[in-house]
Amino acid sequence: MDWTYILIVVAFIVGFPISYFLWDRALKSKSRKLINEAKAEAEVIKKDKILQAKEKFLQLKSEHEKFVVDKNERISEAENRLKQKEAAYTQRKDELNRKVKDYEIEKRDVEVIRENLTHQLDMVEKRSEELDKMHRQQVEQLETISGLSADEAKHQLVESLKNDAKSEAMSYIQEIMDEAKLNAGKEAKKVIIKSIQRVASETAIENAVTTFNIENDEIKGRIIGREGRNIRALEAATGVEIIVDDTPEAIVLSAFDPVRREIARLALHQLVTDGRIHPARIEEVVNKVSKQIEEEIIETGKRTCIDLGVHGLHPELVRLVGKMKYRSSYGQNLLQHSRETANLCAIMATELGLNPKKAKRAGLLHDIGKVPDDEPELPHAVLGMKLAEKYKEKPDICNAIGSHHEEVEMQTLLAPIVQVCDAISGARPGARREAVESYIKRLNELERLALAYPGVTKTYAIQAGRELRVIVGSDKITDAESEQLSYDIAKKIQDEMTYPGQVKVTVIRETRAVSYAK
Repeated sequence: MDWTYILIVVAFIVGFPISYFLWDRALKSKSRKLINEAKAEAEVIKKDKILQAKEKFLQLKSEHEKFVVDKNERISEAENRLKQKEAAYTQRKDELNRKVKDYEIEKRDVEVIRENLTHQLDMVEKRSEELDKMHRQQVEQLETISGLSADEAKHQLVESLKNDAKSEAMSYIQEIMDEAKLNAGKEAKKVIIKSIQRVASETAIENAVTTFNIENDEIKGRIIGREGRNIRALEAATGVEIIVDDTPEAIVLSAFDPVRREIARLALHQLVTDGRIHPARIEEVVNKVSKQIEEEIIETGKRTCIDLGVHGLHPELVRLVGKMKYRSSYGQNLLQHSRETANLCAIMATELGLNPKKAKRAGLLHDIGKVPDDEPELPHAVLGMKLAEKYKEKPDICNAIGSHHEEVEMQTLLAPIVQVCDAISGARPGARREAVESYIKRLNELERLALAYPGVTKTYAIQAGRELRVIVGSDKITDAESEQLSYDIAKKIQDEMTYPGQVKVTVIRETRAVSYAK
């Protein structure tokens, strides 16, 4: 047992150094291996870092070189600008120096010229004094010779020259006006003739009565009703006078408003067809027909605008256009007249190189002042202009509407076109009928206006008032004064009278020698 312990102790003592040696050797070998691996890895990392450092260095070097190049370029540009400014300043300095020298030279020249002028003015004043003195002496001599003072002679000379100048001026003015009328008249006639040739017109005459035909006279009694209640109800509802007389199979509807006449005609037609005629039924039918007429008015206005190619009108203006179908002027249907005027305006505007759409629009709307819902105390042209302004029409359209009878000053080229086309449409043969009373009144007014001038002996209005012939006394008016008289009469007619087309004024001055053989 003791040997066993001894052997264990000895083995431990002997084995420990051996195991320590072996273990130390193994650890050293492993540590060397780890160190070598670490060194190798460190070398790799070192090389990578060196490469990265070199790349960064090269990048920074490139950026630095680029910055240096840019900076050098900016410096060069700044140097060039400075050189240019310096050159410009140098040039400006040279120019200023040259101008200063020129100014000094001019200043010296001006001084010399001023001295010369002063000397010449002194000489002129002396000469002027001498001339005044000589003029006074000559005037005194002339006054002594003629027996007239200078003021009296001057007055006679001025009067003589004034009369001569007036006569020559009137002749000159007349020649210029004749030449202008000759040239302008030819061109205007060409445009008007072309416009008229391209428009097909109808003759439209309307009256203030409408005849309603019936099958037999028995219906007249039913229309009149018991004690006349039906006819009174119908007249009250429509505002139309219904004349039931001995005319066979006919009833006359009389009213100045064509819309009311049409409502009464349609209402009568429905009542007679239906057979029920009594006051309550009459009111119902009249209200129904009134709504139908209003719808037809709007539809007529829309159809007219579409036919003429006029777009964008306010609905109220469209309704007024449709309402013109039931209105007449001197027997001419107003809607047909407006359509005709619109087409003429478009054609004439095209001939003159203007906008035909605007001209057609103005021509269509020029008479809307004749069909207002109320009746203000305004001329229809001015009222139409105000309606157009109210519904946002353009200023040139409004001016053309308001000035087509010259109640408003014309401001655009559309205005005379509308005025001329309105006159063409209204003055063509068969377009209108004129009341005999107003026609005779206009002729008498023409003759009376011309007779008011001194020297006029007789006047004759001929060719339906289109020409006024004025007979003057040869002993009272000269040839030159007769030209002035014709101009004055024409101007007064133009300013004071209203007439269709134009009036030609012819002044006749003649000398008659009469003797008798006995």
